[in-house]
Amino acid sequence: MTTQRTSGRRKQALAAAAVVAGLLTTAACGGGKDDGGKNGAAGFNAANNKVAQASLVKKGGELKFASTQDADSWDTTRGYYGFMWDFSRYYSRQLLTYKTQPGATGAELTPDLATDMGQVADGGKTYTFHLRDGITWEDGKPITSKDIKYGIERAWAQDVLSGGPVYLKDVLDPDGAYKGPYKDTSADHLGLKAIDTPDDKTIVFHLPKPNSDFLQMVALTSASPVRQDKDTKSQYGLHPFSSGPYKFQSYSPGKSLVLVRNTNWKASSDPVRKAYPDKISIKFFTNANDMDQRLLAGDYDLDLAQTGMSPQGRTTALKSHKANLDNPVSGYVRYAVFPQSVKPFDNVHCRKAVIYGADHVSLQTARGGPIAGGDIGTNMLPPSVPGAEGQKYDPYEIAGANKSGNAAKAKEELKACGKPNGFSTTIAVRNNKPVEVATAESLQASLKKVGINAQIDQYDGSQTAGIIGSPSNVKKKGYGIIIMGWGPDFPSVQGYGMPLWDSSYILQSGNNNYALIKDKSIDKLFDDFVTTLDDAKKTQLSTEINHKVMEGAYYLPFTFEKFINWRSSRLANVYTTNSYNGMYDFVNLGLKSSK
Repeated sequence: MTTQRTSGRRKQALAAAAVVAGLLTTAACGGGKDDGGKNGAAGFNAANNKVAQASLVKKGGELKFASTQDADSWDTTRGYYGFMWDFSRYYSRQLLTYKTQPGATGAELTPDLATDMGQVADGGKTYTFHLRDGITWEDGKPITSKDIKYGIERAWAQDVLSGGPVYLKDVLDPDGAYKGPYKDTSADHLGLKAIDTPDDKTIVFHLPKPNSDFLQMVALTSASPVRQDKDTKSQYGLHPFSSGPYKFQSYSPGKSLVLVRNTNWKASSDPVRKAYPDKISIKFFTNANDMDQRLLAGDYDLDLAQTGMSPQGRTTALKSHKANLDNPVSGYVRYAVFPQSVKPFDNVHCRKAVIYGADHVSLQTARGGPIAGGDIGTNMLPPSVPGAEGQKYDPYEIAGANKSGNAAKAKEELKACGKPNGFSTTIAVRNNKPVEVATAESLQASLKKVGINAQIDQYDGSQTAGIIGSPSNVKKKGYGIIIMGWGPDFPSVQGYGMPLWDSSYILQSGNNNYALIKDKSIDKLFDDFVTTLDDAKKTQLSTEINHKVMEGAYYLPFTFEKFINWRSSRLANVYTTNSYNGMYDFVNLGLKSSK
């Protein structure tokens, strides 16, 4: 979560405001009244894992987004924010994409530019796709297999196009032999040997070794086609060339973005996108409270970032507009992690002492309570990932007998780790995340009761990669506890947990395996996972990995995060989806008919 490569999608997922006591009371009890759909609203949680107002959707009108944050980039190669991936399907297509259905079904893949899910051969090392008829760019020219290959090749140009995910780069060219299209000496700049394009409607991928999530990777926004003659390199994000039903009309970074219909898009070529609105706009605000007031006033339809309303806006919405709200599980886990390089956290019993000494209800409250913050986290696998068990798997009884802390058990563990009188340590927390600071203060207070004295070090949140992402700096600073959170890039244990728990992902800078886990049994389970094509076996392995991580007591989970998200009374065909971590699926949103 600390480098551009692995954090962009995730770091936008935290509401950046402390929660006041009065709000917690409102949030905890659900607040306000649900008008049951009067005044045009669909009702509280009406779009949470189900479709609201589907029968009322109309063609036409302007869909209005609001946001306090612009995308990291609208370039399909470089974008990594979750809302960018969701929004980019308006103007970009991929071989495969996610189903336009609510909840868990929305995390399943379906053909997009491809005619089917592809043909797999050679033990999972060769994937062949054929392209649909009628797929075109915004100028009417056909989208070819070479355009898809070129779009994927751009991920190799990290010196020019840094920031986006590089799963395909790592899987197709693990040795880094290809240097990217801008340094490609072949005449057509299509020299990546791992991808063949025998004709304009066929593309073949050759993996050096199988990877069971390869289809997930070709569904990422970073696998979108890019046409060479329209590639403006580092400037491409200012005006991407559309392969979808909408195209850029205007973009002023940090101020506004307007999409209009791509008249050369053919509905017959696209089984995914309904393209209901005529126009889609984003207005960027500098103040979250101002934005929320405009949402409440009906001036805009929804928040682009999908990270929950600000405390002030949330209080008003829960009190007076509850029927316009949804409370989805976000797909993120918020937690504390214990670097083993910092004593005494090299000892599993000292780690367990913190887990048992923490007041988990207080931590949940610090994060916003059960509605605005989420359910108490009992393990490290988010609900959107196959193999997750939710609160059913609670090895330390975090949400049960020990939810308010267990001082006796904590002291037993302190004795077992040779620190019967406790110890001192430092909690590292980002200074630009008030809710994280509140969480650290809660943890500090409960640990003090069992003899663990923790001071809090608030570091520059914009410098995460070089501070907590540097194992040497973590050891130097004595950061025994790090407050952080994580969400999946795609719904699998590889797309979520490999950077956190696989020993091969330990880096000297931009590290995300903060606990410095070097467990051969966990590494072996990941190796088995990426070479297993059977979904049931993959789910089993995912569960086993989570159990191994929890048995090691490397983490103290806080919450399975939830948000309070706004949808205007004008919205139709609106639903949350696991594919985008509980966000609304933007691609087929529409406006309500007045009939």
